[in-house]
Amino acid sequence: MKTLTRGPSAAFTAFAALLLAGCQQASDPSADVQETEQGAAQVTMEVHDALVGEDAPNYYTVPVRYHTLDNGLKVVLSQDRTAPTVTVAVYYNIGFRIEPRDRTGFAHLFEHMMFQGSGNLGKMEFIQLVQRNGGVLNGSTRFDYTNYFEVVPTHKLDTILWGEADRMRGLDITQENLTNQQGVVKNEVKQNVLNTPYGGFPWLDMPQFANENWYNAHNFYGDLEDLDAATLDDVAAFFEKFYSPNNAAVVVVGDFEYDEALAMIENHFGDIVQTTEEIVMPDISEPRQEEAKHASRVDALATKPGFAFAYHVPDRLTPEWYAMGLLDQILLQGEDSLLHQALVKEEGITGSIDGGINALLGNMLNYNGPMLWLASFIHDADVSEQRIVEVLDRVIDQVRTEPVDAETLARAKIKWRSAYYDYVSNFFGFGRADLLASLALFDGDPEMINRFEADIHKVTAETILETAQEYLRPTNRTILILEAGAGETTEEVASND
Repeated sequence: MKTLTRGPSAAFTAFAALLLAGCQQASDPSADVQETEQGAAQVTMEVHDALVGEDAPNYYTVPVRYHTLDNGLKVVLSQDRTAPTVTVAVYYNIGFRIEPRDRTGFAHLFEHMMFQGSGNLGKMEFIQLVQRNGGVLNGSTRFDYTNYFEVVPTHKLDTILWGEADRMRGLDITQENLTNQQGVVKNEVKQNVLNTPYGGFPWLDMPQFANENWYNAHNFYGDLEDLDAATLDDVAAFFEKFYSPNNAAVVVVGDFEYDEALAMIENHFGDIVQTTEEIVMPDISEPRQEEAKHASRVDALATKPGFAFAYHVPDRLTPEWYAMGLLDQILLQGEDSLLHQALVKEEGITGSIDGGINALLGNMLNYNGPMLWLASFIHDADVSEQRIVEVLDRVIDQVRTEPVDAETLARAKIKWRSAYYDYVSNFFGFGRADLLASLALFDGDPEMINRFEADIHKVTAETILETAQEYLRPTNRTILILEAGAGETTEEVASND
């Protein structure tokens, strides 16, 4: 047995791809704390005018209080009195993008290990703690974070914060548990990818073909050999480095009192020792793609072929990035989108087309690094790749050759805001918690959640045109063909040219 603890003498994710599954304590919780709060009505007109001009619409505003504890833990509190429940979300700034080179799939494997026992809770007892108190929970591993969240009745907030702090404080891991979870994860890979039609298409496949940097282009689910190679020492080192309070954020959304919640968090998390090891993130940047890419693989279980394409998107939080978010609405989201109209309504090539920025693993607001705008669909075997590419090029050229009209731009902004509102209110406030945690981890600025709409509102047709010309150029595109191999004896292969 290996006991991993955080204390004076020692230091050291869900939703998956669609569920991949001496200490200082501040004497005054308000001391040395960064704190801001905004009401839940609307941004003042003065702020609107400064940001986007007098024609700005009224925006929904999320109440935000942001604190940083002495041990570096980021804390975000956001009241919502809609129901007598609270959502607790604990996010660690480690995703599968930056896992060790010879340990592919380790970030996801470690997500599983977090349920195998801690200092005061035995194997699976954290799950029982939540469920027996009327709550639900999950965890997931994404590109840039691993998260754990619970939704419980308000009066159980202190209990759940204690449980999450117990996990952050120390893990109690045995070789038996590690071996068991290695088997669980390998079976998950087999079930969700290797033995399932269209498994991993395109969310797992496309980054490996479209990206150049290993950190963005390796098998995030994990090679089976690498999963087998993980040791208890690996678990200890990973916990020590990445599961430290100064590499984490705790968010509470729901029906609670601010001072009481902050005091609970200080009580349970405030004396957890931060890691002594400097957390240096690797270079995950991608070079500018200069040539079109084409890849294919055979899926022995697929009955119809699949087509996917991806473009690298602008850097996060730039004007072009916001413009790309609106291009996504114009081209891909909803039945009024240009690609749906062309591929489904007009040409009858497919019954649906899906995708987006950070598609299938999140959204455009909850990642931190290079990203793809990705779309995919299944089609009949008698539809040629050439025909599909001709339709795709025709649609893309529309937004690259002339500015979108005022009506199209306005509709795209409304669609973006609608999707944003839907996500922020998602699943008892989890969507709100997700964005607040991401912004705290990546930017140290969870209040940014209240500026997204204004920045979307500022996007012009000219910015959209310039963005499309640079980022939707053919040389920035990767096409991935999934060949249907059901009934054939051919083993799954991959080629990239």
